[in-house]
Amino acid sequence: MVRKLDSQGRLDDAARAGWLYYVAGRTQDEIAIAMGISRQSAQRLVSLAVAERLIKVRLDHPIAACLEYAVALREKFKLRHVEVVPSDPDGTSSTVGIAEAGAAEIERWLKRSDPIVLAIGTGRTLKAAVDQLPAIECPQHRIVSLTGNIGPDGSAAYYNVIFSMADAIKARHYPMPLPVLVSSAEERELLHAQALVRSTLDISAQADVTFVGIGEMGIEAPLCLDGFLERDEMLALMKRGAAGEICGWVFDGDGKLMSDAINDRVASAPLPPREASSVIGIAKGKRKFEAIKAAVTGHQINGLITDEAAAEFLLKD
Repeated sequence: MVRKLDSQGRLDDAARAGWLYYVAGRTQDEIAIAMGISRQSAQRLVSLAVAERLIKVRLDHPIAACLEYAVALREKFKLRHVEVVPSDPDGTSSTVGIAEAGAAEIERWLKRSDPIVLAIGTGRTLKAAVDQLPAIECPQHRIVSLTGNIGPDGSAAYYNVIFSMADAIKARHYPMPLPVLVSSAEERELLHAQALVRSTLDISAQADVTFVGIGEMGIEAPLCLDGFLERDEMLALMKRGAAGEICGWVFDGDGKLMSDAINDRVASAPLPPREASSVIGIAKGKRKFEAIKAAVTGHQINGLITDEAAAEFLLKD
């Protein structure tokens, strides 16, 4: 039976609740916490999964495979949070699916009543996720940018998302008034010593949750396309073993930050300590497979929102 489009989201929630209850063995209280809903809503969703015949010997819904992948990824890479969305084999977008999932996870954190610090990176995927956010009033929270909002030519960086968030989210926002890359390590130290920048760096280090994009290496990578690195600089980085970047910080195939002249010029705030903060990477696409793998292997991130194709790649070893 073809179900109405406006009921698909509720069926997805019912599938998730049904899987957590019947396969993962979670209680309804645990399901409520995991999904950010009341216990009564969790109970109704589990009942709906049965009523819609989603529950048989296995979960009869496409999201079931995604849930299985998420559990396997969480266990393999010791991650705090994993969400896997279905892949569209014929799709060309690098953000559809994960942008919506990322927005839902950001919204769950913003709806908390206790004050939090939410740190945000930059990039096309994050901007697509932020564009999905509804208007939310949460003056108790602080939102801080990890990356500069100035492009290499002095213009506003288009994919810096904190200003997009400020349009929808009523909270205190702290932009990073710097370029992504500066000319030297000495210039970075000078800029980071400024009181306004120092304050933003201190707030970012306190982040309870952090959302970042994961960039690949290559001449078609965002660092090159957006003018932060020249083609020759990128090729030299790759020759030295660079596999990916987060907020401009370049790491190798083992997920370790490279001791490199490029990293010496990165003006972004360091990623918050993974022991204290949930650092969630949002990325998919074949071009990013190696970068995602390096990021989770080296614990640059401890949370991941991705799709089935990337999950299969990460689990195949």
